[in-house]
Amino acid sequence: MSTHIVWDWNGTLLHDIDAVIDATNASFAEIGLPPITLDRYRELYCVPVPRFYERLMGRLPTDDEWVVMDAAFHRHYWALAESCGLAAGAAELLAARVTSGGTQSLCSLAPHAELLPLIRSHGIESHFLRVDGRQDNSTAGKAEQMVRHLAGLDGISVKRTVVIGDAVDDAVAAAHVGAQAVLYTGGSHSRGSLERAGVPVVDSLAKAVEMAEELAA
Repeated sequence: MSTHIVWDWNGTLLHDIDAVIDATNASFAEIGLPPITLDRYRELYCVPVPRFYERLMGRLPTDDEWVVMDAAFHRHYWALAESCGLAAGAAELLAARVTSGGTQSLCSLAPHAELLPLIRSHGIESHFLRVDGRQDNSTAGKAEQMVRHLAGLDGISVKRTVVIGDAVDDAVAAAHVGAQAVLYTGGSHSRGSLERAGVPVVDSLAKAVEMAEELAA
């Protein structure tokens, strides 16, 4: 049986970190918080997202603040997302995997209704056995979503599955279902914070795929 890769989307296949920073700072401005730099974002970012704001503010946002910030972030982010490109080499890696007979799917915390059109706009939807985005308004991490995602994949062995993502939460979700993980430094976390997850950390998606094959061998 060959290795099955579960890809993350934001910050992994989609190179959207600049859009994320711009949208985050727009949401901060709504409640009077100063802007954040990319380096500080990568050091502090975590899931669930309210905990990230707690790290920045020294307290959890109030319910009213959360509503304002969350709405502002999504309004600005989705206005920018359409102009974001795929990560370096992503399109070629996905196509090569299909050609070689490897399997892959995509599991993302991006809202499903917005995720699918964006994937289709890049012409890569057919490369995946399954695409799952978030179906509710939960701010929780990806663990339970990963359970549902893998349950929808017929004939895929969890022991041969590797999650590739850019966040510690991707490693947590992989461990939750008994899969392995490789984390990529091109997205939401610094290398130092990713390394604390205790899984391989790489600087390119090509290396991530290579490492995934080694882990599942």
